[in-house]
This record gives sequence, C-alpha cells and structure tokens, in this order.
Amino acid sequence: MRWDLLFDDLEAQLEIGGALERDAEVADRTRRERALLDLQARLLAQTGPGATALGLVLGPQEVAGRLLDVGPDWALLETRPGREVLVALAAVRAVRGARPGARLPSVVARRFTLGAAMRAVSRDRVPVELTDVDGRARTGTVDVVGADHLDLAEHPGDEVRRPGNVTGTVLVPFSAIASVRRL
Repeated sequence: MRWDLLFDDLEAQLEIGGALERDAEVADRTRRERALLDLQARLLAQTGPGATALGLVLGPQEVAGRLLDVGPDWALLETRPGREVLVALAAVRAVRGARPGARLPSVVARRFTLGAAMRAVSRDRVPVELTDVDGRARTGTVDVVGADHLDLAEHPGDEVRRPGNVTGTVLVPFSAIASVRRL
C-alpha cells in the first residue's frame, strides 16, 4: 500500500513538472512572437469594423480620431467625418486607447511608405497644412517629393497655388513631419 502512495506521489510530481515546463514554454514563445511585432502591426489591429477612437501623441500636440489605415511609417486618422490627417509614425510619442492585438500587413502595405503617400498628395495639387515635430504649422502645396524630403510651396491655405500666392518654398525632411492635413 505504501508503494502505491509513493508511486502516485512521484507521478503527480512529474505531471506538475511537465505542466510547469509547458507553461514556461508557452510564455517564452508568446514573448518571442510579441517581440517580432512592430508599431504598424499593432496599429493595423485598431482599424476596421469596431475601430474606436485613438489618440496619437505627437510631442506638443495630440491627434485623435478613428484610425483608417496604416503604412510602415504613417497612419491615417479621421478626426471627424470627411476630415483626415496623415501622421508620420516617427513623430508619435505615445498612443492612447489602443486595444490589445496585432495584424500583420500585406507585402504591398509594407511598401507604401510616407514618400508614396506624399507623392499622392503632391499629385492631387491640394493645399495642405503640414505640422512639424516642433508643433509649427505651415500651409501650402506639396510641389516635389524626394526620397526623404518634400518641397512645400507656402501660400495661404484658402488660396490655390499660383505664382502670385506663393510666399516662399521650404524643404522639409520626412523626419521633421508630424502630420499633414488636406485643407
């Protein structure tokens, strides 16, 4: 009878040890998988049906709204119906209201960078308000988009880009852009 109790006790210890080892392995794999997720994947999980408002803290300002889309280095928020703001992820200091989870982007989505988004804005020739990482806002039209910068023809936001309306041109590195909003 005592031998049965001893063997039962040893078997229980082995089962507990196996369960602890399995739990440790699951926890370790979970940490490894989370370590591979980037901000784009985390933010993509915040888009789509059931998306709630987020706040993107950009140093001195915060842009709040429903996240519409995310690229590798930008996010597009709808701050109110019909009003969208493109935010450079490099300018984001914190995200308020994000739910847990992640969604991996497609290969195409990984390639659609801030430069590609700014080329689309430039092609449309619409006035924009460009806010830099220091909180300074400039209005004008994006004339040229390079590999890591753009040229903004400055003019009042309520006027179209005409030579007589342009007050100057400023070259803005992508690293200095916090947000861009069409006017």
